[in-house]
Amino acid sequence: MGSILRSKRCEKRNKIVVELLLDKDEFRQLKGEMDDVYVFSERVARVPSRVSMRGRNHRTKYFLIPRQLRRKLAARGGVSCQRIDCDGKSMFVYVLDPFSDHDFAQEK
Repeated sequence: MGSILRSKRCEKRNKIVVELLLDKDEFRQLKGEMDDVYVFSERVARVPSRVSMRGRNHRTKYFLIPRQLRRKLAARGGVSCQRIDCDGKSMFVYVLDPFSDHDFAQEK
């Protein structure tokens, strides 16, 4: 799990420069990507949700989207998912792109 070492304002661009400290495994999960990187904390996720299990032996699992987060949800377009395992916890990050018709399920 990473942490922010320092931050500094960049007034010209109205942005913040952030220096991060990450484990090697966590950095490797970026797979060399240096642009369009999002920083989030599990402590910010305070909207309760559930996992619905269906089928034989509950093999099919659905992540339920809480009502508060359903507004303006792009139901069409491309959807991709990433699993992040860290300190015994699993985080699933879904990206819904309403402008993409790319079918990520067809990729290997």
